[in-house]
Amino acid sequence: MSSSKIEETVHRSYTSKPKYSEIMPGVPEDYKQLKTLGDLLKINYKHVTVEEQLRGNLVAKLKAGEHPYPGIIGYDDDVVPAVNRAILSGHDVLLVGQIGQAKTKIAEAIAKNLLSPIPVVRGTVTNDIPTSMPEEHLAALLAEKEVVRTVPEFTVSRECEDIIRQDKLETKIDWLSGADRFKYILSTPDISVKDLVGQIDAIKIAKKGVELYSMESYSAGQLLQARHGILCIDELPVLDPRKQVSLLSVLQEGRFTTGAYPVVFKPDVKIIATANPIDYTHSGKIIEPLFDRLKSHVDTHYPKTVNDEMLIITQETRVADPKNVFLPVFIVKAIAKITQATRAHHDVNHDKGVSVRMAVHSMEMMIGEAERTRSIIYGIKAVPRFCDIHCIHQSSKFELAEMEDTRENRRNVLDSVIDATLKEVSLEYVDKISPDQIAKMKTEFAKNKAFQVSQVLPGGKKADTSDYESQLTKFPALKAAVAETLSAIKDEQKQLAERAKQLGIRTDSIALSDLDGEFTASVTEVVLEGLRHIQPPLLDKKDNSYALAQ
Repeated sequence: MSSSKIEETVHRSYTSKPKYSEIMPGVPEDYKQLKTLGDLLKINYKHVTVEEQLRGNLVAKLKAGEHPYPGIIGYDDDVVPAVNRAILSGHDVLLVGQIGQAKTKIAEAIAKNLLSPIPVVRGTVTNDIPTSMPEEHLAALLAEKEVVRTVPEFTVSRECEDIIRQDKLETKIDWLSGADRFKYILSTPDISVKDLVGQIDAIKIAKKGVELYSMESYSAGQLLQARHGILCIDELPVLDPRKQVSLLSVLQEGRFTTGAYPVVFKPDVKIIATANPIDYTHSGKIIEPLFDRLKSHVDTHYPKTVNDEMLIITQETRVADPKNVFLPVFIVKAIAKITQATRAHHDVNHDKGVSVRMAVHSMEMMIGEAERTRSIIYGIKAVPRFCDIHCIHQSSKFELAEMEDTRENRRNVLDSVIDATLKEVSLEYVDKISPDQIAKMKTEFAKNKAFQVSQVLPGGKKADTSDYESQLTKFPALKAAVAETLSAIKDEQKQLAERAKQLGIRTDSIALSDLDGEFTASVTEVVLEGLRHIQPPLLDKKDNSYALAQ
């Protein structure tokens, strides 16, 4: 194609209206069929800014009645509206909250759900959209002419220019999703200004023999690697002032330079930063100009209800073999209540907080314990029980404030919380047992002495050892009470699964299916534990046995 024809093609594409309908801001309806630069020019493709993408997609979701951030639970009344206001206003955002309050997850959800796919030149690390460069720049590359740079402004990388020079209109295009344009930085003392804004790379200069100020000598930093996307800076106050200063021009003008490098960069990026409340309120932790330019400050919080914490546990718990795991609703509830009670405990450091991750990791620990002690050995489903609960010491992380913060003291605090929670949860179910049934159970325990519980005992007959099912045959009234409790728990289990399903949470591990005696064994422990705490107590527990209270 002649130079004049190329210039005509590029000029027509740049100056004519798009020949397509959009399904999202900047996304043609048949965008997956557009695979080359020539395809983009043919339809007069026009890219839109990150701000326009975020706003346009949010507006569309709100009109359709869709939740803009699936997976963000418990924030519908406060945090989500605040984030929506910020996006509609075109603001960069500072999320302020303690550890484990889904701050980073919110930033990821925004990128995943509100950024449109964009066409980038395959093989570029700075998300280069070829039609974002000036018309005469692209025409020169396609015609293999020298690019005349009237302003020292970066539009695409040198790698992108070389690819277009070589492949012309057949330059390959990949449509990059919003999730792929999310860049995360954890602020640590070793993060440098060069990490943020890039640097003149001495190795490139030495290897390629390029000039010091040639674009070929530049290596992109995080700001350009997040180009046309979202840059999440976690724990912003940890960055020292000099590094924070490097972000100012991006927030103020949407552009930056790097040191004495004579090129202006426009990353077209939204910044979402996070901060702990302690650092946020500490004078000087975030420099005042940056504090001011992060226009929206949004406070996050821990789950306000047990139900929200339970849904988060269900959503976030990693289960290696979902088909072989079942999580009873009362176990999920117990872990949620333990976490919330620890968070509110008077001896726990409230400034540091207790992360939701404690609940999630504790549930994962319970699954591992059920697998270790029963599931793997007997070839049965892993169904956690109350007798597995103390394994969560391994995954429970918090600090003490009102007493010396030692491992022993933390263990004592958690043990007290566990005991109080098991009492509370078990009584929810046992309080429904009639006085007549309790009287019958008292007679049974007087006759049969004790019911043995243990992590290593299977629910049904699996070996030449005592199991829960066999023991229950000796306690008909207890067996009937377990059956009634099991029926009530199944209804509650269905409700949890339905709520999870409505939120798009996988329900493999909480949905009722063909359950063996392991579920019954777990319910049996709930009933036995509850009978310890009724008034007057029917049972007492010593070691691994429940017997009549003295």
